[in-house]
Amino acid sequence: AWVDEMSPELPVHRSFILPSGGLAASTLHVARTVCRRAERSLVPLLDDIDSETFAFVNRLSDFLFVAARWTAKVHGATEKIYVHHQGRVTEFDK
Repeated sequence: AWVDEMSPELPVHRSFILPSGGLAASTLHVARTVCRRAERSLVPLLDDIDSETFAFVNRLSDFLFVAARWTAKVHGATEKIYVHHQGRVTEFDK
């Protein structure tokens, strides 16, 4: 899968990444958020839809995240890391 091929090339992320990394990467991040919203809207329908449909939307959002990070890396752009307004670190940073 493309996600599995692109992921090893990326630095490990331990914090939340904000939409950044240039126009293409940012656009992919926004597409991922739309896809995640669609995924959440499918949850109440889980008994009525094919489980493969839900899995597809989940994997699509994963792909868009990795594609955004990969695009930023290829373009030499910096990813912006979320820092809480009080300077607290996320669970990923511990």
